[in-house]
Amino acid sequence: MNKRKLGNTTLQTSPIVVGANVFGWTLNEKESFAILDEAFEAGFNTIDTADAYSRWAEGNKGGESETIIGKWMKDRGNREQVVVITKVGSDMGQGHKDISEKYILKAAEDSLRRLQTDHIDLYFTHWDDDKTPVEETLGAYQKLIQAGKVRYIGASNLSPERLRASLKASQAHGLPRYEVFQPGYNLYDRQEYEQGVAPICQEEGLGVITYYALASGFLSGKYRSEEDLSKSVRGGGVKKYLDARGQRILAALDSLSEKYAVSQASIALAWLMHNPLVTAPIASATKSKHVQAFTEATQVVLSPEDMQLLDKASAYTTSS
Repeated sequence: MNKRKLGNTTLQTSPIVVGANVFGWTLNEKESFAILDEAFEAGFNTIDTADAYSRWAEGNKGGESETIIGKWMKDRGNREQVVVITKVGSDMGQGHKDISEKYILKAAEDSLRRLQTDHIDLYFTHWDDDKTPVEETLGAYQKLIQAGKVRYIGASNLSPERLRASLKASQAHGLPRYEVFQPGYNLYDRQEYEQGVAPICQEEGLGVITYYALASGFLSGKYRSEEDLSKSVRGGGVKKYLDARGQRILAALDSLSEKYAVSQASIALAWLMHNPLVTAPIASATKSKHVQAFTEATQVVLSPEDMQLLDKASAYTTSS
C-alpha cells in the first residue's frame, strides 16, 4: 500500500487513518483488537485517538481508547510499525478545555502511560481553549519534543485566526510548528474547511487528515430516511443530512458504487483521497466489512469525470 507523507514530517501514513474513537465505546477490548489486527494486516499503519476517547460513553472517564491501543501494541510487539496520533485539550473532567503548559505536560504523561510507549508520533491540540497564548502552548510542546516524548505536533478545530497566529509564533520564536491539521470534512460537510483553514494549509504545506469522513455513517448509504436512524447509536447525528443535497450526494455515490462494484463508503473515502486538500481521511471501523471498504477505497481510481460528478452533487451552492 502506497504511503503518504504527513506534511513536513518524516511520518509516512497509509492513505486511510484508522479512527479509534469507537474503541472502548461501541467496541470492547477484544473487538477492538480484532479490528486493529485486520486493519494493520491490510496495511493501515496509522491510528488516530485522543485522551478523551471515549469519555462520553456511560461508565467511562476518558483514556479507554488509548489504553486499548497501548495493550494491543504491547501484545503484538509492533509499536515501531505504527504511527500513533493522539490529542490533548478536551475536557477530561475538569469542566473546560485546556491547552496551558501545565496541563499539556501532565496530559502527555498520562497518554504515554496508557499507550505504553515512550513517545507519541503526532500530538494534536484537540480543541482551543481560546485563552492560552499560542506561545505558551507551543512552548509546552517544545519541552515534550526536546525530551523525546513527542515527535511532531498538529492541531484540530482551531480557527483560521488561531492557526495562523500559531504558525507565525513558531516562525518568530523558534517554537515547534504545527505540521498537520485535522478538520471535519466530507462530501457533505465541505464549506467550513474549504472556506476556512484549507487555504492556510495549502499555503503553509500542512498535512491534512480529516475526521467525520463518512458524515457519521451517512455516506455509507445506510441511512436513507428518518426510519433508518434507529439502525445504530450514531443514527441521531445523521438526521441533518437527510435533505435534498444529501439525497443528491447519495445518488452520485450509488452511481459510482455500481460502476466500480464497491460500497458507497469506499467511494466517499476515495473522493477524499483524490482531493488535493486532503492527505488522508480518518475512518472508524466496527466490523470486518468496514475494513474491507477501506481496502476497496484505496484501490478505486476515480476519473476526473467521477470527481466532477461528486463535486457537483455535493456543491453547497447549486442551481439544481
